[in-house]
Amino acid sequence: MKVSGIILSGGKSSRMQMNKAFLIIDRERIIEHIISVLRQILREIVIVTNEPELYAGLGGKVVSDVIPQQGPLSGVHAGLLAASHQHGFVVACDMPFVSVQLIQYLLGQTTAEDDVVVPRLGPYLQPLHAVYSKRCIPAIEECLHHDIHKLTAFYSRVRVKYIEEELIRQLADPDEVFFNVNTPADYELACQLVRRIENRGSHEK
Repeated sequence: MKVSGIILSGGKSSRMQMNKAFLIIDRERIIEHIISVLRQILREIVIVTNEPELYAGLGGKVVSDVIPQQGPLSGVHAGLLAASHQHGFVVACDMPFVSVQLIQYLLGQTTAEDDVVVPRLGPYLQPLHAVYSKRCIPAIEECLHHDIHKLTAFYSRVRVKYIEEELIRQLADPDEVFFNVNTPADYELACQLVRRIENRGSHEK
């Protein structure tokens, strides 16, 4: 199955006071790292942003919200509309530890009949690290037109497959792979975490 990679980078980053996508972790901007990971397994990259001029040189298809000012749900909507393929893997621009193995597993669990394939940790979903079908577009639009912004609000109207924590932990550490950088404290922790991951990798060798 051909799948597009969709990176959401439309947030205001108000708590960080700068664009989170361009924070540098381990000598590389977060969004560049995410793109390099996605390109290992996906040919098409779609970047959804309301500042397209900042992303012109990154090599992806850059689009903006079709229904603006509605949060990440607008970003998922715009990304799916712009994607060339029936399914898109959606990830936030502030997740520096995305895992090729986990993404491949999610894609491998996605069938033509699935509208959403989403990780679940206990009662908590990870909708910004999930696979979505273009069939979600009408349900998303219905939510947006009724000022419903919760990212998972449309799930009850489509076919959802949940990937449980036990399976996820076999492939990646959820505390790392779903980590997102929202605040300066998160950024400091991410820089510490990447050093811990590098040290762990050197010990494993």
